[in-house]
Amino acid sequence: MKFDDGKVDASQVQDLRGGRGGGGGGMGRGATVGGGLGIVGLIIAVIFGVNVVGSESQTQYVPVPNQAGMGTGSDIATRCNQAGAIDQYEDCFITKIFNETNEIWGSQVQGYRRPTIVFFERGVRTACGPASSQTGPFYCPGDNKVYVDLGFMQQLLRRLGANGRNAEAYVIAHEVGHHVQNITGQERRVRQLQGQDPRNRNRYSVLLELQADCYAGVWARQANDRGNVQITQQELNQALEAAAAVGDDRIDPRSSPESFTHGSAQQRQEWFSRGFQSGDARQCNTFA
Repeated sequence: MKFDDGKVDASQVQDLRGGRGGGGGGMGRGATVGGGLGIVGLIIAVIFGVNVVGSESQTQYVPVPNQAGMGTGSDIATRCNQAGAIDQYEDCFITKIFNETNEIWGSQVQGYRRPTIVFFERGVRTACGPASSQTGPFYCPGDNKVYVDLGFMQQLLRRLGANGRNAEAYVIAHEVGHHVQNITGQERRVRQLQGQDPRNRNRYSVLLELQADCYAGVWARQANDRGNVQITQQELNQALEAAAAVGDDRIDPRSSPESFTHGSAQQRQEWFSRGFQSGDARQCNTFA
C-alpha cells in the first residue's frame, strides 16, 4: 500500500506498551471487558466490533480522565517520520492508516472529532471496562478511543486466515467506522433499540457492525480516489478476505443466524463492497 506522503501524525496516539501508563494493571490474558464471556464468545462478540459493554448490556458509558503517566505518541512520531519507517514498523503503518481514515471522515462528517488510538499489551483499562488482548481490536464510545494490541491482532488475523497489510487497514477503518456511528448518534440509537426490543438485540448489533464494514469500504474508496493511498486489486482482496474471516459463521461454524452479532462472512463482504463501490456513506444504511 502506497501513501501520498510519508508524514505520520501521532498527536492522537497513546502508547501504553512496555508498562507505560499502567494499562495492564495486573490483569491476565484471560480477563474480559464487561465480564461473563469466555474467550471464544468474547472474540465473536468483540472482534472488529463496537464497544463490548454496550453490545452486551445497557451499561452507561462514563468517560474517564487520562491516567497519570500515560504515554503519548511523541516517541512514535520521532521514529515513524524517518524514511521507510511506515513500511518497516507495524505501529507506524497502523498510525498512518489511522491518520488517513481521520482525514477522510473529517471531510465527510460535519463536526467530526478525531478519536484516539491506544496501543497496549496484555490488558488495558477503558471507559467501557477492563479488556485483555484477547478481546481483539475494539472501539469504546465512552472515551472515543480505538484500542489495539498489535501483536495479538496480527496473530488473530493469521489464525483466521486474513493475511496482508490491507487486512489490518480494514480493521482500523472498521473501528473508526464505529467512531463515526458514535458521533452521528447511530450507536446511541441502536443501544436504545436494544433496550426497547431485547429479543432482537443481536439483529440490531449485526446491522450496526455491517454499517461499520460499509463505512470501512467508503473510506477505502474515498482515500484511493483522492490519492491518499493507492489500493491495488490484491490489497482490496485482502480487505474482503478479512471481512469474510470475521463473519460469525466463519468464527463459529456451529452458530445459528439468530445468534450472530456481527453478520455472516457473505454479509460482511457485501457491505464492505457496497461502501467501496459507491464511496458514499449514504449507501450504508443497513437499517433501511
